[in-house]
Amino acid sequence: MSAEPAVWPGPAGPQALRARWQAMGKSPALIRAADVLAALIAASLPWSTTAPSILVGLWLLVVTPTIDWRDYSRQLARPAFALPFVFLLLTLVGVLWSDGAWADRLHAIKPVAKLVLIPALLYHFSRSEHGLRVFLAFLASCALLAVYSWIVLLDPAWKITATASVGVPVKNYIDQSQEFTLCAFALALPALTFWRGGRVAATAVCAALILLFATNMVFVASARTALLCIAVLLALFAWRHLSGRAALVLLAGTIAASALAWTASPYLRQRITDVAVEYRHGHENISRASTAQRLTYWRKALHAFTEAPLIGHGTGSIKRQFERAATRGSSLDAEIVSNPHNQTLNVAMQWGLLGVILLYAMWIAHLRLFLGEGLAAWIGLAAVVQNIASSLLNSHLFDFHEGWMYVLAVGVAGGMALKAKRGDTAGSRP
Repeated sequence: MSAEPAVWPGPAGPQALRARWQAMGKSPALIRAADVLAALIAASLPWSTTAPSILVGLWLLVVTPTIDWRDYSRQLARPAFALPFVFLLLTLVGVLWSDGAWADRLHAIKPVAKLVLIPALLYHFSRSEHGLRVFLAFLASCALLAVYSWIVLLDPAWKITATASVGVPVKNYIDQSQEFTLCAFALALPALTFWRGGRVAATAVCAALILLFATNMVFVASARTALLCIAVLLALFAWRHLSGRAALVLLAGTIAASALAWTASPYLRQRITDVAVEYRHGHENISRASTAQRLTYWRKALHAFTEAPLIGHGTGSIKRQFERAATRGSSLDAEIVSNPHNQTLNVAMQWGLLGVILLYAMWIAHLRLFLGEGLAAWIGLAAVVQNIASSLLNSHLFDFHEGWMYVLAVGVAGGMALKAKRGDTAGSRP
């Protein structure tokens, strides 16, 4: 007797395809893979620009099937989810009235586009159990970089790439300082919690890592923007987590530590005293004109803003505005750049008051994610405040490294904070 031939059931219908998609979305393996890729993005960020970009693409491929799109669309009613998309929409529409070259217009979309990863990260890590691993991966990577930074300071031949600063193995001293600042302050709350709980060994580990990052910035390489962020974050930490008496002790300790660092580190003294030198001689020697450059950029950016205050000159128009403002007076006055080194002015030149309102609305919406208690709330709050403070002297939200630090911190910590809040709400029900 011959066997009956197998019958092909035919193409799957829409309901069957939907069921398969939903089943794949609930796959624990995919969710774990998304967690691992997010941790790898964080670990690679201090060392590379290519690796995080590739890993972000892989993360999107893995996480997309796991999203419940109906639930995700409901989350878009929250400002923290929606405003990055609104910002990107303004960027795309702003191309239409821009007076910049088309290459500049298209190039200016990319720094804003990364912000729309925040809602996906918020959504994923509001369901994931492993958000903390992302921050641990970033912390471990930065600690390794700090140790390696001391090594290349003593022997520059160990550098991975050619960098402009001694003691900076990869990228630049601004990126390195921002990483170390965030790590040091992220560790401040665990150190305080362990201390209050009498866990001496855990407190010592946190304190040792904080000291590793702090001494690197004092003796090896530091950005003056990071020094501003440190002052702001110290005040924030005291306000959020210390009593009045403890805050006074922190203030006294900070003053004493600053005096010791000033005395012991010729490098730190030079970095600070150079501000006056750069201001006085910037027009004569552009190689030592950092302070004078910023003041010149801001003056020209403000003038460009007053010419189109409501909707700006359009996406990617900054270089064109500096070309128009260039004069033959000095090399500094003739300089043409695509970044005014201030986030508000960067936005104002391109999208006017409308863009500035949107920028600050997004910052405020993300700050509101972190009004609760706990480590995730503190890390997220520190990351947003650091970005706001550093953006006074740079366009850090649009820069690759600092921008991705913001995206990851807000997305992962925000998701963890939403998960904790949802748990508190569920637990309070009768």
